[in-house]
Amino acid sequence: MDIKSVEIRSIELPLVRPFRTSFGTQHHRELLLLEVTSRDGGSGWSECVAMSEPLYSPEYTSGCQDVLERFLLPALFQKRDIRAEEVAEILKPFLGHQMAKAALETAILDAQLKDEGISFGSYLGSSRELINCGVSVGIANSIDELIAEVGLYVSEGYRRIKLKIEPGWDIEPVRIVRDIWPSIPLQVDANQAYTRADYGHLSGLDPYDLLLIEQPLDEHDVLGHAELARVIGTPVCLDESITSFEAARDALALKATTIINIKPGRVGGYLESVKIHDLCVENDIAVWCGGMLETGIGRAANIALASLPGFTLPGDTSASSRYFHRDITTPFVMNDGQLRVPQGPGIGVAIDYDFIEEITSTRKVISAP
Repeated sequence: MDIKSVEIRSIELPLVRPFRTSFGTQHHRELLLLEVTSRDGGSGWSECVAMSEPLYSPEYTSGCQDVLERFLLPALFQKRDIRAEEVAEILKPFLGHQMAKAALETAILDAQLKDEGISFGSYLGSSRELINCGVSVGIANSIDELIAEVGLYVSEGYRRIKLKIEPGWDIEPVRIVRDIWPSIPLQVDANQAYTRADYGHLSGLDPYDLLLIEQPLDEHDVLGHAELARVIGTPVCLDESITSFEAARDALALKATTIINIKPGRVGGYLESVKIHDLCVENDIAVWCGGMLETGIGRAANIALASLPGFTLPGDTSASSRYFHRDITTPFVMNDGQLRVPQGPGIGVAIDYDFIEEITSTRKVISAP
């Protein structure tokens, strides 16, 4: 596409309930929305999933906007006719900034597929029309609060529960949830909260038949994850450590993981995500699609990705109502624990322009020369 302009908006959506993890508590979701417009009038949307502070990754919203404006967009503007498949190579000289790069690639891909009348799912390689839904449960203020929240999600039909854990909030809440729901697929996410000194402690999770423990150690400690995988029975899954196809390839070679959480923003986009998916399928490694508290724009693309054949575990692909009282697209509504993969061109959902206008805090249009 021949880019005419890119609009960057900052929006803020209150969450239905605070979401607490080992790297902080969120009461609202602040993020960037991108709309890429072509000279022939077409447009594509995406969201940059970076958080407002660099707590989950080095990226953060205002930093992403800065690198988009100062470096990434000028690089794309130098080439008049761009396809989404070229974006990663054009932006490769700029180190890191996967979330900002992913947002640009996704918006261009959305516009490209709309122009060609192709859905995201069809383009990526979708193999089914429905995906199973999992839900992520933050660290609660009390066991009673945790039981009430998990009970709500079980009653709503979610097919997998993920509990956030940290030192002091791990074995006991897992034990209680497993005792109450002995057959529900259950996994835990540590968000790097543990160290190599905790191998013995983490083995205490083994009796509870968990699908996996996600990112227990520092993202840079891939070897530590390989050691941990040898001494505990619970499968080890990597999240923050997987920043690219190469990172996934090396982690598999080191036997640091037997399951990978693919987050498109974290790895640089949906095209890189498909490469990681294909690598895992070739190596008989399960993958699932992680979530970053996305709005309907990011959720639509994630659901399309999660419909690929290698995504054999339910991901963090919850209904819109799990996080937001009102979404910025037609809301995703779960039926019998599943969401339908959008079939329309591009991301395949209708944008709620009026609501986006209401919640926009800043807006800037960058025009191509």
